[in-house]
Amino acid sequence: MAETPRPAAAPSGARGAPSIISANLHIVGNLKTEGEIQVDGVIDGDVTAVSLTVGAHARIAGELVADDIIVHGQISGKISARQVRLAKTAKVVGDIVHEVLAIEAGSHIEGQLRRLDEEVKSRSEEPRRKAETVKLAEAKAAS
Repeated sequence: MAETPRPAAAPSGARGAPSIISANLHIVGNLKTEGEIQVDGVIDGDVTAVSLTVGAHARIAGELVADDIIVHGQISGKISARQVRLAKTAKVVGDIVHEVLAIEAGSHIEGQLRRLDEEVKSRSEEPRRKAETVKLAEAKAAS
């Protein structure tokens, strides 16, 4: 019996072609890759990638996490990335956590903008704030 040839594995550290979600594709579910994704269709779910490009007619409802994100289309959900670029056709409804942020004139944003270092800092302070709130409530109850 003949053995089916297998594709050669990509060398470690080599960049492959980006995964493309074409305009006529609608995905319901989460996407995760260690590579690059270009979305021109519709995704109802979270997307995690190294690099993400959202096309002008694309729509994503979910959380986006990547090193680099370029948005030309519509996002409904939180964006977390080292670098975020919003093109003039971008419409984002949700918070953006970033290290570097570029916003072109004409883009639409409804949400909070926070630097990545501030987000990490607020997370580390949150348990302390909760403990202080509990102590304050206990003090009021005791008096």
